[in-house]
Amino acid sequence: MAEITRKELILALIPAGPNPRLAGADLTALDMTRIDLAGANLRGAKMAASTLRESILRGANMTFVDMQSAQMVGCDLDSANLTGGNLSGVNLQSGRLTNANLSGVTLNAANLLGVNMKGAKVEGVRFDQRTTWPDGKKGDQSTPANYI
Repeated sequence: MAEITRKELILALIPAGPNPRLAGADLTALDMTRIDLAGANLRGAKMAASTLRESILRGANMTFVDMQSAQMVGCDLDSANLTGGNLSGVNLQSGRLTNANLSGVTLNAANLLGVNMKGAKVEGVRFDQRTTWPDGKKGDQSTPANYI
């Protein structure tokens, strides 16, 4: 479970201003629905099984973040840096990865149906046959480069 509650996170974000620092935080299974974390430093954060529906993570530093099985429907990750992150099993349906850095990201069994990936950097992205691409294709029926 997370180190903090949703209420504690919101109260901590109020005085933090822009670009809150949450590097390495344990946010496992935390409900962060519709929270604005634009520009946040989440480097190495543990966010497995978290709920980030319609949350804003534009420009966030999410390098090496563990987001396995996170629920991120409609999440905005425009220009976020997800380098080396684990997004296995994530549900990012209808979200935004425009201009995001996905270098070295693991997307095994990820649901990217309807995701906008225009301008994303996708070198070294790992995926498996259970990965669903923005157009509904599965696994090696497509590649991340087809959507940028």
